[in-house]
Amino acid sequence: MDYLEGLMLGKLWSDTDYENRKHFWLFVIYGLLCNCIVLYTYILGKRLLWCGEVGMPLFATFIILFVASPFINFRYYRMPLWGKILVLAEKIFKSYLVLSYTVSLILPKLTVNVGDLQSFVIDYLNKTLEQYTTKYAASSGSFATVTGVLAGGLHVVLTVLGIFVVAMIVPGLIYIVFRFCQFVWDWLINTLILKRFFPSKR
Repeated sequence: MDYLEGLMLGKLWSDTDYENRKHFWLFVIYGLLCNCIVLYTYILGKRLLWCGEVGMPLFATFIILFVASPFINFRYYRMPLWGKILVLAEKIFKSYLVLSYTVSLILPKLTVNVGDLQSFVIDYLNKTLEQYTTKYAASSGSFATVTGVLAGGLHVVLTVLGIFVVAMIVPGLIYIVFRFCQFVWDWLINTLILKRFFPSKR
């Protein structure tokens, strides 16, 4: 429960030492989750729990929850158990909206149809190897093919690794930006309003 509170509430409202720990694997797991949802939607052509659908009602809901966050959080530790569960559920739902938005940003980047994916990959491999073989034909002589295949293969491997790294990092960065913006807003409201008019926060 302490870990979930630290994760969902953040250091401004949480009594846990969540923020003092490193959470690299949580960052990785979030990226994997986001990419799994993207692949699920891309391959099967249907949404998983409506993730990736971003409309005005959901956007308005997110803005309302974002703005209301400090007013929801500041009495958290004085709430009964059912109140705490509702607050944590709201935080989870808001995180889901961020995840859904991230998925909606990534999906349009996948412009190749699933049915054409195999042909696209084979064509990409052939063009890359041919490009490098031609490049080394003049300088490598009889070893042009071997050199071209090795260089082209390295190019393909580095490209795949680059795509994988970017796909893992981008979702986490978007979530970190959201957390930072939420922290700044919460801090401002807490400093300018809540501490002034409701000095006993907990």
